[in-house]
Amino acid sequence: MTTAVPDSRVPEAVHRRRWAILGVLMLSLLIVVLDNSILNVAIKTISTPAPTGLGATQSELEWAINAYTLVFAGLLFTAGLLGDRLGRKKVLLGGLAVFGIGSALAAFSGSPTELIIFRAVMGLGAAFVMPATLAVLMNVFEREEQPKAIGIWAGGVGLAIAIGPITGGVLLAHFWWGSVFLINVPIVLLALGLMLWLVPDSRDPRPGRIDPGGVVLSVIGLVLLVYGIIKGGQLADFTDPQVLATIGAGLAVLVGFVLFEKRSDHPSIDVTYFKNKVFSAAIAAIALVFFALMGVTFFSVFYTQSVRGYSPLQTGLLMLPLAAAQMIFSPRARLIVERFGNRATTTAGMALIAAMLAAFATLDADTPIWILEVIFFLMGTGMAHIMTPTSVVIMQALPREKAGSASALSNTFRQVGGALGIAVLGSVLSTAYRNSIEDKLGLLPANLRHTAGESIEATLGVAGRLGPRGDALVGPANDAFLHAMHLTALWGAGVAVVGAVVVALYLPGKTASPQSGKEEQELVKAGE
Repeated sequence: MTTAVPDSRVPEAVHRRRWAILGVLMLSLLIVVLDNSILNVAIKTISTPAPTGLGATQSELEWAINAYTLVFAGLLFTAGLLGDRLGRKKVLLGGLAVFGIGSALAAFSGSPTELIIFRAVMGLGAAFVMPATLAVLMNVFEREEQPKAIGIWAGGVGLAIAIGPITGGVLLAHFWWGSVFLINVPIVLLALGLMLWLVPDSRDPRPGRIDPGGVVLSVIGLVLLVYGIIKGGQLADFTDPQVLATIGAGLAVLVGFVLFEKRSDHPSIDVTYFKNKVFSAAIAAIALVFFALMGVTFFSVFYTQSVRGYSPLQTGLLMLPLAAAQMIFSPRARLIVERFGNRATTTAGMALIAAMLAAFATLDADTPIWILEVIFFLMGTGMAHIMTPTSVVIMQALPREKAGSASALSNTFRQVGGALGIAVLGSVLSTAYRNSIEDKLGLLPANLRHTAGESIEATLGVAGRLGPRGDALVGPANDAFLHAMHLTALWGAGVAVVGAVVVALYLPGKTASPQSGKEEQELVKAGE
């Protein structure tokens, strides 16, 4: 029988079943990540006119993704605090139930607007699931086992990324598009049953008060900022007064949010955490890598399906190397950290991500597909060597009692980074595509030109309705998309280079005894 370590702060009964508890937490995490990875494969189908899809425009697709991530990001702080106050198990159960209900509603959406609303409901549920999984993990594992547990937890993200696109492809091959959301419901029911049986409850003995003012300001600021960025891409004009006003208002509200939090005696974000340079660098690395990766994942689906002609299932299989690399390397990344240190491991991971994003700029319509597979595998390898070490740094920077807050911060910046990545890089893609295709649309009726210039799917849709006359648009549409994809990939690579510089400057290097919890604490304090 396994016994708790000496001076254990974890009850013996909980310590014995800690690995089973980790499995249940990973199942909860699975559905949250699974949903986005399934949606990535389904976005082309959803953009197809009814009855096959909903006829969603590129900006509506961006909102279907960002409605989820913005609500998720905006409420994570509050969800983390509620978990610390009310009990993480209760918050997990409630979040899973809301997520399941939102999934069922999204499956039967009758319009892009309904889908956006129900995706926001799913984001509300997910906001209460994600921070609670890491917070529970930190309270059922002793400090010396936490890096290994977090590595396995991060590997679960890779598993979800693998299962999502393949599951989505299989479902889309046999059922209607809404099945990619309905599949969440039985997984939610299984997770709820296992959680009631296995997972212990925990809370912060001195929880903070809820901060409704901060929550409202953060959500309003993020929504205005992302809306302005997406609108700029839709219009292909970031100098439009409406776009500038919306982006400016979003930034102003976010500045107000930071000032409000600094003066509050019960802030959603304790901004003093960011005085610790190590903690700030780890948070920045997560935000920047997801900024780059989410934007690239968004356009890679259109590359494989629209330009290369692969089916949703084939696209899911093509993304397997990305997920496989995360599953293989995430649990082992701690061993690389022990040998080379956080700084070298994470900087190398960021540099690898930057190189692979730049490699997207070399892909054409007839590039051998194995090259894309190698790029995806190396991107997953880079991700694994960023997520595990930065997650450990973030979670161990704060006391165990504040695990909900630390997890919420980590996941908030990941989601905000991802949402901004989709908005900014999606807008770069839209703008570059419209500028490239515009002079080829002159023969179209005036009322179709603007619609046809929104995205490659819109151009191909208009070409399909024109019959043989529209065939002349297919080649120029592919060329314009490839040009836009190359430009967007280079922007993403530039963001990843910035991330590499940040972690190279501020994350701790190798220590003599990385196993020692005391020395890890000293490393974190050294950044203060």
